[in-house]
Amino acid sequence: MYLKRVDGPRAVTLPDGTVMTRADLPAPDTRRWVASRKAAVVRAVAHGLIAQQEALERYSLSQEEFDQWRAAIETHGEAALQVTSIQKFRQP
Repeated sequence: MYLKRVDGPRAVTLPDGTVMTRADLPAPDTRRWVASRKAAVVRAVAHGLIAQQEALERYSLSQEEFDQWRAAIETHGEAALQVTSIQKFRQP
């Protein structure tokens, strides 16, 4: 079995003790972004599994969009990434 050479770690251990690998990331051609997929990308960047620039290129995200995802998680948790919850967490 051959392993593809990648820059950076193949797996990281998250603070809760779970292990996240590159296989846990969404597919690069993802079109439907549910909250769990958004959170996985933000978590991977935050814990050093992939570089932020690599995530932006891999998923065709803008810097602003990624920063909004990160801010929503930091402020309100993963529930804030759900499209139906956006209005609850907006500032009046």
